Amino acid sequence: MGNGTGNRGVPRFRWRRPPFLLYSYIANELLAPFFASFLILYCVFFLVRLIPLLEIVLSLRIGIGDFIRLFSYIFPHMLLYIIPMASMAGVIVGFTRLTNDREILALKACGVSLKQMLPPVLLIAAAIAFLTGFFSIRLIPAGALGVKQLMFQLAKEKIDKGLKAKEFTEALGDIVVYVDAIDDQQGWHGVYVSDMRGGRTQPLITVAKSGHMEAEMERMLVTIILTDGTLHNNEGPDNQVIRFARYQLQISLRPPTQIGKEDVTSQSRGAMSQDQLLQAAARQKPDSKEAKIYLSEYHHRLILPVGCFLLSLIGLPLGLQAGPGRRAVGIPLGLAFFVFYYITLTTTRVMSEDGFLPLILGMWLPNILFFILAIFLFLRVQQERPLVPERLQAVFLKLYDRFLKIACQRLIHLTRRVSNRWILHKPALKKEVDPSPPSLLIHANSTTGIYHLPDCAQYNCPECRLKFKSIAIAQEAGFVPCEFCATRVAKAQTETD
Repeated sequence: MGNGTGNRGVPRFRWRRPPFLLYSYIANELLAPFFASFLILYCVFFLVRLIPLLEIVLSLRIGIGDFIRLFSYIFPHMLLYIIPMASMAGVIVGFTRLTNDREILALKACGVSLKQMLPPVLLIAAAIAFLTGFFSIRLIPAGALGVKQLMFQLAKEKIDKGLKAKEFTEALGDIVVYVDAIDDQQGWHGVYVSDMRGGRTQPLITVAKSGHMEAEMERMLVTIILTDGTLHNNEGPDNQVIRFARYQLQISLRPPTQIGKEDVTSQSRGAMSQDQLLQAAARQKPDSKEAKIYLSEYHHRLILPVGCFLLSLIGLPLGLQAGPGRRAVGIPLGLAFFVFYYITLTTTRVMSEDGFLPLILGMWLPNILFFILAIFLFLRVQQERPLVPERLQAVFLKLYDRFLKIACQRLIHLTRRVSNRWILHKPALKKEVDPSPPSLLIHANSTTGIYHLPDCAQYNCPECRLKFKSIAIAQEAGFVPCEFCATRVAKAQTETD
């Protein structure tokens, strides 16, 4: 028993306590840049959405309370893109800081491998992915329905406020309503309605003793119900008068619901719940495009949280690319991976809806590819190898040398020639004539007292160790140009004169 074995000599299992101090330290390093990135991205998205949102606010005269409600309904859709980007940026920035300060090197020297640093990253990425899934599956459809109901309510309130006794109201578009009196139960007495809908040249006049208005929120309709009145049609050669006991006018509300180019009150697939999407797909023909559209939306909401998790994991090897004396390329590469993921997701979704790819395979293909990519990058970093294998780098360099190097060199040479020619022919005062480009220094030989311009063959001679910013400074120091450069300077001065 004293040697840690059981009665039969079988070693006991010893539970090793996880390094919670290490985990909490890494989690703190990741969460701080995550929240900072979240706030920055949220402010950017808020400003982008605010300008078109103000058009609705001014048109419907929305108060501060309704504005907060409206923005809270749109808020989940914004977070669907902000959270994955902020999560990836938090992992990249956190590990970039640890790498630059040589803390990763110190942890490895103490025997802590990358696998032991992985649990807090997995936990944080999973929590953020779960939050993204909650927004994608629950809050976004609920927010879309809330926006629709709020817009209808605001449009109806605008009509109710516009309907006043003994006043003509034009809040209903092509329909003008006049009410002689309104009682406490919102009943109308002495009603006059002018209807110009359908491109009529003469209004359709309706006069009734009483009436009231009803609203159908689901259909976005307002119904005016009139009783005991007459309808007058003056269009055409004959006048028509129709007496009625009950008459209904249905008016479809069309409030300004466009935020950018998106109609926030449309009954689209984005406003449906997961069960409603499956039911809508079941009502369509099997393998039809309409059914695939509903099913693609169903899978899209499940794919995004998984994609957020994978992008966060890819941020770890990207953050480890930094180091003392090395350029931090994690954030640019992370942004490139983020954009590439959403481009791939959009492309495969369209191909799946059009039938070029099987629906489930096409929708989940980006996550499969990025899962393989995440494992590949992590293994490369764990083995302390570059992210791009040497053979692949050699192929890229070979293709560059064969096809792009000459073209790039010619482009650079042409750019220099154009810039030099523009500088030489640029109008200037005589005292300011300087044919040398400002980005290139003038080289001079301190022994001979001769300076050379950048186009001179002796510009990079070993003895030319002095450098001047301009010809004027070189001449003030007592240096003179060589024969070739003297011709250039004289020609420039002559053209200026």
